[in-house]
Amino acid sequence: MHAPLSAVVITRNEAGRIRACLDGLAFADEIVVVDSGSSDDTVAIARAAGARVIAQDWLGYGAQKQFAVGQAAHDWVFCVDADEQPTSELRAEIEAVLRAPACMAYDHPRRNRFMGRYLRHGEGYPDRSLRLFHRGHARWSTDPIHEKVVVDAGVAVGHLSGDLLHHSEEGVDQYLDKQDRYTTLQAQQMLAAGKRAGLAKMLLSPLLRFVKFYFVRLGFLDGWPGLVHILIGCRNSYRKYGKLRRLRAGGRAAR
Repeated sequence: MHAPLSAVVITRNEAGRIRACLDGLAFADEIVVVDSGSSDDTVAIARAAGARVIAQDWLGYGAQKQFAVGQAAHDWVFCVDADEQPTSELRAEIEAVLRAPACMAYDHPRRNRFMGRYLRHGEGYPDRSLRLFHRGHARWSTDPIHEKVVVDAGVAVGHLSGDLLHHSEEGVDQYLDKQDRYTTLQAQQMLAAGKRAGLAKMLLSPLLRFVKFYFVRLGFLDGWPGLVHILIGCRNSYRKYGKLRRLRAGGRAAR
C-alpha cells in the first residue's frame, strides 16, 4: 500500500506534447489536467488518456498551478508541465517513498533537452526541482514567473535521484521568443519589488553567468548545444536588467 497520488498538469495548446506527458504519469492514482482555453486537441487527448480535465482561465503560472493542486482528489501531488515526463527511475522512486514517506516534500533533478541533446552540465543539469509534495505542508508561490513550491517552516525536503525529462525547446527561434516573454515578466516583477539595476550589473551579470556555467559548472562538456544554451542565458540576464532600467525610466519593456 502507498499514499494515493494525484498527478497535476496545466495546459494550453499542448496537443503535440500532452500525450507523452500523460503516458509518463499513468502510475498515479489520478491525473488532473487544468486547461486555460486550448484551441487545439489538448483537451480531447487528455480525456482520451483518462485524465480529469478542468477548465480555468489563466491566473498566472504560480496561481494556476496552485489552483490545479486544489482540484486534486489526494493530498500527495506530483506537478509536471505538459513538456515534461518522469523517467522510469523517478517513477519507481516516487512509488517507493509514498509507501512510507519520510518527508512531506521531495525534489529531484530535471534533465533539459536543447537542440536535440539532453544537457548534463551548466545551467541544464541537475536543475533540481521540487514537484512532489503533500499539499497540507507545501504550495506553489504566486510569482508571475519562475514560480516555485514553498514548504512550511520546519518541513524537511527529501531528495530523489531520478530525472524529470524536460522538452521545452521546439526550436531556437521559439525558445528565444519564450525567453523574451520571461525576461519581460521578470523585469516587471523586479520593478514591483522596488529593485534597481545599475549599468555595471547589467553588463557584468552576463559575464559572471558565463564563467559560472560554462567553466565552473562544466557547460563546455555539452558541446555546441551547451554553449548556445548558456549564451542565451547570458542574453536573458542582460535583457532582464535592461528592461528593468527602461521600466524605471518610465518606458515600456520591449519583448
